[in-house]
Amino acid sequence: MADPRRRVVLLRPAWRRPAHAAWRARAVGVYRLWRDGGFAVGALLAGILADAYGIRTATAAVAALTAASGLFAWARMYEPHPSR
Repeated sequence: MADPRRRVVLLRPAWRRPAHAAWRARAVGVYRLWRDGGFAVGALLAGILADAYGIRTATAAVAALTAASGLFAWARMYEPHPSR
């Protein structure tokens, strides 16, 4: 089980825990790749669901996926430098 005290550190603002200069550009690039890819895939899937099952079902699916993603991140992600 993960230490719940480590999750609190994740709530710090981004400017309080900057990436190291040596890998900052790569980290930002990977983040933007997944973020933008998620926007595109999510929009396509939401449109397909809305056409096939209706807007309420598509909205519920997006809400469920967003909640599942947040719970997964909460459970699996950790702060690599908890002393900061």
